[in-house]
Amino acid sequence: MKVSGFTFIRNAIANDYPVVESITSVLPLCDEFVVALGNSTDGTADLVRNIQSDKIRIIDTLWDDTLKEGGQVFAEETNKALDAISKDADWMIYIQGDECIHEKYFETIKKEMQENLTDDNVEALLLKYKHFYASYDYIAESRRWYRREIRILKNLPGIRSYRDAQGFRIEGRKLRVKLIDAYVYHYGWVKTPEALQGKVRNFNRFYQTEEWVEQNFPPQKTFDMRNADRLVKFTDSHPAVISNRVAATNWKFEDDLTKKTNNMSLRRRILQQIEDFTGVRLFEYRNYKIVK
Repeated sequence: MKVSGFTFIRNAIANDYPVVESITSVLPLCDEFVVALGNSTDGTADLVRNIQSDKIRIIDTLWDDTLKEGGQVFAEETNKALDAISKDADWMIYIQGDECIHEKYFETIKKEMQENLTDDNVEALLLKYKHFYASYDYIAESRRWYRREIRILKNLPGIRSYRDAQGFRIEGRKLRVKLIDAYVYHYGWVKTPEALQGKVRNFNRFYQTEEWVEQNFPPQKTFDMRNADRLVKFTDSHPAVISNRVAATNWKFEDDLTKKTNNMSLRRRILQQIEDFTGVRLFEYRNYKIVK
C-alpha cells in the first residue's frame, strides 16, 4: 500500500502558519509528500526546503491572485499538488498549512486505509476536527465551523479540490466516505487579537478587493473574539511535532473569554443544545456522503 501526502503553501511566515509542523505531522504515514510551494515573499521557500526528509518533493507554483470568486485560487493550488502525486499511490493524505494530525491516531489511520483499500464503496476517509482558538488552551465550538472533513482519499481519477480547498469531489459529485475516529488539529486561529485581525485581512484578500478589505477590516490591534460561539478548555496533549511552538508562543488570556464568546442566537443555541444532547448536528452542510 503506497501513501502520498500533499499540501500547498504560500507566505507561511507572514501568516504564522505552522507549515513545518503540519507536513512533519503526517510524514510517518506517507511514502512521499508533495508540496506546491507558492510564490512567497517571506522566506517560506527556505523554511520548507530545509525540512529534513527525502520523502518531500517540491513543485514551485505561481498563484493567480485574480481567482477571487469563492477562494478559487486555494483549490487551484491544491490541484497542482494533487496532480504531481505518483500515479501508483493507493491513498492520498491532504493536510493544510495550519493543520496537524496527532501521532496517537496513526495506527487507526493505517488500519482504516488497509481495511478499506479494496472496498470500492469507500472513496475517502472523513476525519473529525478540533479547532483551537486564540490560544492552544481552548477549542472553539460553533455550528458555523465544520466539524468533519475529507483529509484521506483514494487515488482515483477525477478527484478535484472543491471550492476553496476545504473538501473534494469526483467528477463533480460528492465522495463516498467512511467516518473514522481520528482528529485533525486546526491551529489557524491560534493568535493574539492583533494577529487574528491581520489573519482575517490577509485571508479576505483572496476573496475580495483591496478596497473591500480596507473598508470592512481596517488595521487595528483588537479583534472581536466572539467569532466562536463558545470555548472549551483543552486538557489533552498536542501533537509532538508542535510542542516546541506551543511552549514558545502560547499566550495567556487576561480574562475569561469563554463568557465573552457565548453570543449564540436563540436559534443556534437551541440547535446546539440538541447537538449536545443527541450528537446530531441538524441542517449540517456536508460536502460528502457517509456510507460506512
